[in-house]
Amino acid sequence: MNYFSELGLSQTICEVLEQLGFEKPTPIQEQAIPLLLQHHTTDFIGLAQTGTGKTAAFGLPLIELMNEDQKTTQAIIMSPTRELGQQTAKQIDEFVVRHKKLNVEVVYGGVDITRQIKALKKPTQIVVATPGRLIDLMKRKAISLSDVKYVVLDEADEMLNMGFKEDIDEIISHTQEDRAIWLFSATMPREIRGIIDKYMSNPHEVSVDAGQKSNKDISHEYVVTKSANKLAAVRRFLDIQPDMRGIMFCRTKRETQEIADQFSTWGYGVEALHGDLSQNQRDAVMKRFKSRSMQLLIATDVAARGIDVNDLTHVFHHTLPDQLDSYTHRSGRTGRAGKKGISLAFINPREGRKIKDLERKIKVNFELVEVPNKKQMKYSRLNHWSKLILQTKVAQDVEEIIANLDQDLVNLSQKELLERLITLQLDHLSTDGAGGEPNDLNEETGQAQRNEERNKPSDPNADQRFFINVGEIDGVTKADLIHFVTDVANIDSKKINQVDVKKNCSFFYVDKAEKKGFAEKFDGIMVNERAIRVNEDHDGPPQRRPRKEFNHGGGGASNFGRKRRNDRPKSRSRRR
Repeated sequence: MNYFSELGLSQTICEVLEQLGFEKPTPIQEQAIPLLLQHHTTDFIGLAQTGTGKTAAFGLPLIELMNEDQKTTQAIIMSPTRELGQQTAKQIDEFVVRHKKLNVEVVYGGVDITRQIKALKKPTQIVVATPGRLIDLMKRKAISLSDVKYVVLDEADEMLNMGFKEDIDEIISHTQEDRAIWLFSATMPREIRGIIDKYMSNPHEVSVDAGQKSNKDISHEYVVTKSANKLAAVRRFLDIQPDMRGIMFCRTKRETQEIADQFSTWGYGVEALHGDLSQNQRDAVMKRFKSRSMQLLIATDVAARGIDVNDLTHVFHHTLPDQLDSYTHRSGRTGRAGKKGISLAFINPREGRKIKDLERKIKVNFELVEVPNKKQMKYSRLNHWSKLILQTKVAQDVEEIIANLDQDLVNLSQKELLERLITLQLDHLSTDGAGGEPNDLNEETGQAQRNEERNKPSDPNADQRFFINVGEIDGVTKADLIHFVTDVANIDSKKINQVDVKKNCSFFYVDKAEKKGFAEKFDGIMVNERAIRVNEDHDGPPQRRPRKEFNHGGGGASNFGRKRRNDRPKSRSRRR
């Protein structure tokens, strides 16, 4: 089957699809639509990767099966998030453009419920809803499910991951027993089977690419770099591919915001999307992202659920998810509608096993790629700059301007002028990051390679990154850490840069002139009976050293963040 007209759809629907640019059904549409039209009273399970056209697979049959003269709700479509619900309703609205009596409403939390109650007073045959808001409307008698013949569970695995199991049970219990349940999901966890066993009877099942859960149009890649260098590595990929547009996934809301803030300070078009944002803020972020006013959206898994943005070239994984099935949902944001996409994971040298687990579980091969070095970044930026020049339209009064320019400039040869322009542009290009960033950010997996790297002599002309075992849980701020380190090492604070305070440790760079013997200055230093450890950062464990006592004006590591400058000791002393 190559055309929608052969799937059993009406001529009216086929004409609408043609106007919308739908030419050929996707595999899930090709298999699901005829089944749902012919056996619409039977339960149905559709398994397909995110972004493969599941909305049309259930939306088109629903439209054909609706009784336009019946004013009550005949179908409900449950979505895990507001964003997905809106997108589903929008697409079905496009399909019903010639069905004047059919009305589709979408309801979700986070907005004024009274407007949705008012909207539902109109004859509404299809309701798209998030589970929580649908239950609220049911309790307020704003909607009745007594005439519902079709219950669609869209992205069912995501709804269960978000804790909607009890809500789904509640909603289904208010529908008639002979209703049909159509369940669509990218994966089939045990909880989904529980719903099937409880509510469905001899369902038809369609599985697209069951042996390979990942879209064939997605290239799966990974880089190996130190955890502390991940953002620098991401920045290099953004620089070398300025037309890149994607989503980067992070574990926590805090991490998401901190990373977005860091990239913003570097001048990149990025924004964060996480659960601490209000609904208005989320809508504003998504509007800017869809309008292409930013290059990278940095999001948590929960916040990104339901996002459907076309033409994403990349999905970045700052940290791989704990649940491997989540990787399928993440990577499915790219490689849609027949277009190619890249899913790129940033792992540290200890995480090679995670890649092997993913390869085995989702049956794809991951390709190891290199983080671009500084020379590659420089050439990439210069080529991007040259393309901008080539694309620039010449001003109408350019001849007059040239006539009034300094003749020494006008008389330069083409080669001389190009050399000076390139040199001037190089002055504006920083490939060193925020100071002393290594040229090569690539690492190797495995303990042997890490030991080899740790034993390599350091570059005598580069700043050195150091680890210290105090962090945010000790009340430490960047300023406090700088004061403490400079007091102990007896060096100028200007020699310390790129301070990065983590939860239970911190990192900082020391000027190349001071790095020799720097860590030894902290040998045996103790604060409130706690050993302070400092060592060069090679992603390895800190060295143990003999204990000595450091008198820090009566304070301890837990008081770093509460000290005033004049409370710090002017010089350091040790007590054995």
